[in-house]
Order: sequence, then C-alpha cells, then structure tokens
Amino acid sequence: MSPLIRLLASFVALMMAMGIGRFALTPQMPHLLSEGQIDLTGAGLIAAANYLGYFVGAVDSIFARSHHHVRGRMYGGLWLCVLLTLASYWAQGFWPHLLLRFGTGVASAWALVMITSLSQPLAISAGRPRLGALVFAGPGLGILLTGLLALGSNLLGQSSATLWLVYGLVGLVMLLAILPFLPQPMPAVAHTARAGNNQSITHLCWIYFLYGLGYIIPATFLSQMASAQFNGAWQADLFWPCFGLAAAIGVVGVSLRRNNTHTTRRWLMTTLWLQATGVFACLLGNGWGLALGVLLCGTPFLACMMLVMQRLREVAPHGYQRSTGLLTASFAIGQLSGPLLASVSSHLSGGLQPALVIAGAGLLVAGALLLRPTAAVSQPPAAPVREPVLAAPAPGRTAHPASTR
Repeated sequence: MSPLIRLLASFVALMMAMGIGRFALTPQMPHLLSEGQIDLTGAGLIAAANYLGYFVGAVDSIFARSHHHVRGRMYGGLWLCVLLTLASYWAQGFWPHLLLRFGTGVASAWALVMITSLSQPLAISAGRPRLGALVFAGPGLGILLTGLLALGSNLLGQSSATLWLVYGLVGLVMLLAILPFLPQPMPAVAHTARAGNNQSITHLCWIYFLYGLGYIIPATFLSQMASAQFNGAWQADLFWPCFGLAAAIGVVGVSLRRNNTHTTRRWLMTTLWLQATGVFACLLGNGWGLALGVLLCGTPFLACMMLVMQRLREVAPHGYQRSTGLLTASFAIGQLSGPLLASVSSHLSGGLQPALVIAGAGLLVAGALLLRPTAAVSQPPAAPVREPVLAAPAPGRTAHPASTR
C-alpha cells in the first residue's frame, strides 16, 4: 500500500483521537458550567484527570516492545476515544465526566505515541519527511471540526449531552473510514541498537514539560474565557475553531522551512516565545486579548509539538518509540500541572490570572533553555538486540531515522 495513503490515514487518526477524543472537553466546558453539572474548580479537576490519563497512557507506551503491543495500543486507543466519547452522552455531574476524561486521556496518548512512532519513520523511509510533518496538522483540523460542531450546537440550542453524541458519531465514521489504511508495525528483526544522547533527551523533556504547562491553560479554558467575555453569545464559539485552524496553518508553515539542526532549535525557541506572548495577551481580559491569544498560542501550538519530535530525531535518533513515550509523559506532567494550577488560582483569587502568569513564564523559560545548542553525541554501537521495526522502508530505499531532509 502507498505510504501516502498510510500517512493520510495517520493524519485522520490524530484528527479524531486528539481533536475529538482529547480536546472535545474545551468547547464543552461552557455547556457543562451553564448546565450546573460542574463549577470552574471542578472543570479544572476534570481537565487534570484527562491529563493524568494522558500521562498514564504515555508511560505505558514506553513499554510497548513487540509489534503486537504497538498494534494493540494503537487500535485500542482509537476505539476507546470513540466509545468513551459516545458514553459521555449519558454522563451527568462531576464524577462521571472525570472518569470518562481520564479514560480518553489514556486512549489519546496511546494513539498519539503509536501513530507518531509509526508514521514518522514511514515518511522518512519513503523520502517524504515533510508529509510526515503534516500529520501533526491533524489535531488542528480536529479542533476546528469540534469547534464548528459546538458552534452549530449552540446556535440550535442543543445540550452538552447531544454534542457528546455528535462528537462520538463523527469520530466513529472517521475511524471506520481509516481502519484498513493505518500504518502497521513490522515483525521484530535483529539490528544493531545504539544509545541516543540521554543528556539531550533530558533537556528536551524539561522543555516539553514547560511547554505542556504553558499552553494548556489557555487551550483548556479558552472557550470558557470567551464565553464569559461575550456573555455566552455565539461569537464566543468562534474562538476554539479559530485556534484549531491557526494550529493547522502553523504546522504547514513550519514544515516548509529548510531542515537542519540549527534551524529546528531556533524555530522551536521562537514558537515557545510566541506562545508565551499569546498567554500574556489573554491577561488583557477583553476580546482583542483573547483574539491575540488565539493567534499567538494557536499558530505555534502543533508546530511546537512537531519541532520537538524533529529535534528528538536529530539528537537521539535511535529507540524513537521509547523516546517519544518519554517526551509525551513529560508533556503530560506539564499538562496535568496546568489545570491543577488553574483550580488553585480560581479557588484563591476567583480567576485564572495568576495561573496565566505562571504559564507564560514557563514558556519563556522553555525557550531560554534552547539558547545554548545541544548537539547529538555519536556513540559506538552496542551488541545486536531485537526490537520491533515500526515502519518498513520503501522498496529500494534504506531507512535513515536521523534524516531530516
């Protein structure tokens, strides 16, 4: 099967798993609050449960050694995203939503780590690394889709339960359409394993942690902030789909850059600082501030994720799936810290302003950590071991995981 078809299926898989399974809570937040199912503190705890599940799924993905484990987590994650979203139709109150969001967090992490670890080497081996990068635009269009569905639901006066049902059915259709075309792991073969640069991976983990902490508060509460600013009018529902569209455009724009180690580091630093500016813009407390937040947080959002994975291939090209799991776990810890910080901020000050200040500062620090270049370290090969090969090379072409053409 053509690698292009498998990459397109990966794109749609992330569009569903992240846009619907992972981020559907954000446009639902104003509905759940207005219906009296939860309060703002409870909303922060439900979001934290989602990110805790994301952390659990990411850590579990590190131990997916065989191709059977990889395949099981990929398909299990995608199906759970759909089924748990459908189950949310019957959820009422704090605890049911908390448990369901925890489950979708686990499922979306499985889907993200496995799809990433399968699609990116596939794209490189096929000589199409830019198409592999565009897979990361999938979540952005997924956010756009969920935002537009929320806008339609608001205009029609539908409840949050009806919107959960719509999300689940749309996700089911998307999943059934791509199931035969998803990238597949190959049977384990013997090859020479080499260590990556552990110092560089640790450095990236700290950056990804701060990135998760920094972006997640506006990404989680943007719809609620807009709803409060516009008194629940339909215009508030435009902010979240615009966030997703900006994120997809950002991935496309950054994927066109010239690939090398220094440009990846500089672009990553720039995207982090742009997001920091967007977080601080949300502190203005008016429509223009939120619009700037959408533009400056949304556009670099997924591009930053793509650049971190690009940087990972540059500094530690071997053991890509395990390293992806480590980075995703670090990201999840940052995301988990964000809503907890928002809940404390809401409880102590009655608003999100202190949490936004800390989030923006975290993004500034993450960018500053990239001021000094960190290069990959070549190490001698270790003894041959057996690991799963996560993507097959194209016929007549040798896969080079470290390639950044």
